[in-house]
Amino acid sequence: MEELNRYLQEHAEGDILPWTSQVAAAKRFGVPLGLVEDAVLALGLLPGRYQRNRQAISVADQLTLFRSRVAVIGCGGLGGYVIEELARLGVGTLIAIDPDVFEEHNLNRQLLSSPATLGRAKVEAAAARVAEINPAVTLVPIHAAYTPENGEELLHGCQVIVDALDSIQTRLALARTCTELGIPMVHGAIGGWYGQVATQFPGDDTLQKLYSRWVEGKGIEQKLGNPSFTPALVASIEVAEVCKILLGQGEPLHHRKLSINLLDGIFVSVDIVPH
Repeated sequence: MEELNRYLQEHAEGDILPWTSQVAAAKRFGVPLGLVEDAVLALGLLPGRYQRNRQAISVADQLTLFRSRVAVIGCGGLGGYVIEELARLGVGTLIAIDPDVFEEHNLNRQLLSSPATLGRAKVEAAAARVAEINPAVTLVPIHAAYTPENGEELLHGCQVIVDALDSIQTRLALARTCTELGIPMVHGAIGGWYGQVATQFPGDDTLQKLYSRWVEGKGIEQKLGNPSFTPALVASIEVAEVCKILLGQGEPLHHRKLSINLLDGIFVSVDIVPH
């Protein structure tokens, strides 16, 4: 490890380590790129890819993100963008959970879909995409559905859970699992021109309040559909919530729901009164 650290320090340009040097270090010492990235950040250096983060995210914060573990439940419209942005942000371990494969109707909005991926498992496409854009990040693909029965096993060790589901029943079950495990959950939902984001912390009943009038079915997405821009925006807000939680910065949407109306350009923060 001392030799690796010395190599990294010698090849840094100021406090920046170029990607080419990071790759060369991994090859020279026979270690994964993730281990190299961790060592770079622990030395107080910054991998070159994160230069544009540094005015908002310090090197120490970047190390915190890289040592974090986040689960994304659903790898479709919301989940694909969430995974893309978390990987580019530098969150070190992502757990991607989804039982589905890509179908043609996904092509209008799902970032990970393309004609070439039709019929391919969404989590496999997610793993390939992360390996392409940030090979230092580990994505664990789980080609299975989250259920209350397997939730503890799937989500063990995660600091934050991202709800990118399209089933109200399943996301309510996920909220209960997160409460039982003591893990914050970032909720996002979309339908047509509209969306919402809220963050539930352990002990809250945020999702139960949001869907207190729900009877059955998947929700308004089935009725309103989804154009390409709605999941991109809502997923970005979800990722910002994850970042704030992991770094302990800013004000998450705690006991609040951000309602988004893109048709009329209206964003409204609505308080959710706790019991």
